[in-house]
Amino acid sequence: MIALKRLSKIFVTNFVPKEEAGLRRYNVLRFKMIGLFGMVALVPLCLMALINFHIYKSSLDKEQRLSMLSLVNKTKYSFELYLNERLSAVSFIAATHDFEELSDSQNLRKIFHTAKGEFEGLVDLGLINSEGKQVAYAGPYNLLGNDYSEHDWFNETRVRGTYISSVFLGYRKLPHIAIAVESVTAGGEPWILRATIATEPFSKLISFMDLAPGVDAFLLNKNRVLQTESRLFGSVLSSVPFELPHAEYRGGNALVTVNKEKYSAAYVNFVQPEFILMAVRPALQATGAWFSLRTDLLVVLIGGAVLITIVAFGLTNVLIRQLMFADECRENILRDIEHTQKLSSIGRLAAGVAHEINNPLAVIKEKSGLMSDILARSPVTDATSVLERQISGITSSVERCSAITHRLLGFARKVEAKNEWLNVNEIVSEVLEFLEKEITKRSISINLMLEETLSEIESDKGQLQQVFLNIVSNSLEAVKEGGVIYIESKTVENGVEIVIGDDGCGMSEDTMRRIFEPFFTTKRNAGNGLGLAISYGIIQKLGGDISVTSHLGTGSVFTITLPLSAEPVRA
Repeated sequence: MIALKRLSKIFVTNFVPKEEAGLRRYNVLRFKMIGLFGMVALVPLCLMALINFHIYKSSLDKEQRLSMLSLVNKTKYSFELYLNERLSAVSFIAATHDFEELSDSQNLRKIFHTAKGEFEGLVDLGLINSEGKQVAYAGPYNLLGNDYSEHDWFNETRVRGTYISSVFLGYRKLPHIAIAVESVTAGGEPWILRATIATEPFSKLISFMDLAPGVDAFLLNKNRVLQTESRLFGSVLSSVPFELPHAEYRGGNALVTVNKEKYSAAYVNFVQPEFILMAVRPALQATGAWFSLRTDLLVVLIGGAVLITIVAFGLTNVLIRQLMFADECRENILRDIEHTQKLSSIGRLAAGVAHEINNPLAVIKEKSGLMSDILARSPVTDATSVLERQISGITSSVERCSAITHRLLGFARKVEAKNEWLNVNEIVSEVLEFLEKEITKRSISINLMLEETLSEIESDKGQLQQVFLNIVSNSLEAVKEGGVIYIESKTVENGVEIVIGDDGCGMSEDTMRRIFEPFFTTKRNAGNGLGLAISYGIIQKLGGDISVTSHLGTGSVFTITLPLSAEPVRA
């Protein structure tokens, strides 16, 4: 029992953060228990699975590589046998007949027809003298007299004695290979017997490979030119779009990349001619069996892990959702408290500033009035006229300051609403009449969409006038000369809705978030940032709601909702 208590104490001390409390602490504890159990039970299982995966993948990969390599080696022997048979036949003809016999066209045609019946793919026979000119020909084309002295196969035959060329077009303009054997006349003059072999038998040999679906096999030379048609890389005499692997007579395996797609290749090299037989398949297809087994093992592994954890997570998810909801509510309450405290602080600051400023303003106003009275009794001179203008400027400035301080006091003071039944349309019209001069001067269009049968509401007329005046004034500031402001009123459920919009400059998201904060203003040279804050407070006191939507460059829309019967809320 004592040991269990000690173990519990150690576990809680090491695994539970001290700052966690209540349900959150138990939730963290539950997750860490699941993690500990997973390490003990699942880590060894995962290690064994990874080892098995690696062993099986290596074995499967080796088996597939050896299988493809064995297949191309067997096919290589078939190609070599096919070519060596025809080379031996041409060598035998050159050895058993001299130049004079083969120069006779009838003899050459007779020999050709006999050989063609025995050896598949033989197209024609030609006798070429030491100067490279074809002096005798047996076959379906008119090639007698052609000059081959500049052809690669002619020069290679003169050097090597025998030669098997790569596939080329030549005078026939058809793919073929040339098998040539050099001999000499009795007088020591060299001559060449040349046989042309069609490439169709090459494709037949590849078709005998019994390739798996998706595997492509083809023959190419050392210059990467296809000698047979390839399903993946094009027709005969096309170049393959990858570098050839290092030449090894026994062949080997390689991984080639074409257009970012990887292919697994098996290849083997010929000695004579310098051909390469290659079989390729997409790398993803080569690992298809591995993917299938891997998927099965992963399903078993993941299924076991899911079964272990599903019950614990099912219970804890309920707690998590409850905690998330509680945290969200707490954050909302904290934001509301912060906003309320900010408004309260601003209100106290506004009241203090207003009281401190009002007293000297009253003294200045009285003194300026006294000076004005004294000047009124004095004879009119240029000096008195100047003084009267200066006193008038002082008086107007004092009145402006007084208006600002009274607005501050109005924002800070808890003003009780004087409710009466009224028509909002009439208040809107009165506000527009007050601003008519500025509207006309700037050629601004006012579009009114006021509902004629709008319901009357019980509210405070003076405060609503102040709200509409502030919002319409802001719209006038936002629109350019010749702009448009529209005002719409309509009856909604349990109240009326007033929409004031414009096509002005609009506001950013950051400005919209702060638009109702006291002293926040976007006017650089004017404005004190109290108009919309006061409007927001008035609408809240009257039991309504105010919101704004705006986008930069498209204007702003203020929506005000007022109840039929005002129920002032807490200030």
